[in-house]
Order: sequence, then C-alpha cells, then structure tokens
Amino acid sequence: MLRETPALSRVRHMTTPLEIQRTEEGHRGAWFSERGGERVAEMTFTRVNPGLVIIDHTEVADSLKGQGAGRQLLDAAVKWARETKTKFIPVCPYAKAQFDKDPSIRDVLST
Repeated sequence: MLRETPALSRVRHMTTPLEIQRTEEGHRGAWFSERGGERVAEMTFTRVNPGLVIIDHTEVADSLKGQGAGRQLLDAAVKWARETKTKFIPVCPYAKAQFDKDPSIRDVLST
C-alpha cells in the first residue's frame, strides 16, 4: 500500500502546472500566475535584506482553489530561495502551514 506523503498529496490534487513568474520592485515582490492577462494566483513577499524574505500573503482564484495552485507558488519560491541562498520567514498562514507539514522544504527557513 502506498503511504501518503506531502509530495504524493500534491501530485494527486494538482491541476495543470501553472506558469509561475516572479517580480520584485523595491522591497516588495511576488510569485504569481496569470491567465487571460489577470493574476489567478499570487504569493507576496517583503524583502528584509539581501538574504531574507518574509512570505506575507497567498491568494488563489476561486476557480483554482483546492487544486494545488498555492503549493505550486510555494514550490517556485523554494526553488528560487535555494538557487539564490535566500531564507524565508513565513507569516502567511498558508505558507507557514506548508512548511510545518513538509520537512523537505524547511532548509530555506530562517533559523
């Protein structure tokens, strides 16, 4: 029998992969996805310093809720953090819950 893991749960509930983009202006930024020119998923952040970012909000359009869009945003953020050696402080309830549930992404948390 296959054991439920965070990775398996993500795959089972995921829709078509979103094209995730990243933007940053000044100390504010976001990972986001657009459809038809409108943002349908967004995870926002505030940069504290060159190596530290606070994830402060995640929002997903109703049409994508429960389909893994938020996790795709977080996975893109984690990939970016690893590549840039940036650490996160998640104050967004969604992001915090994901970090609490999935030890495989905790390496990008600020200690």
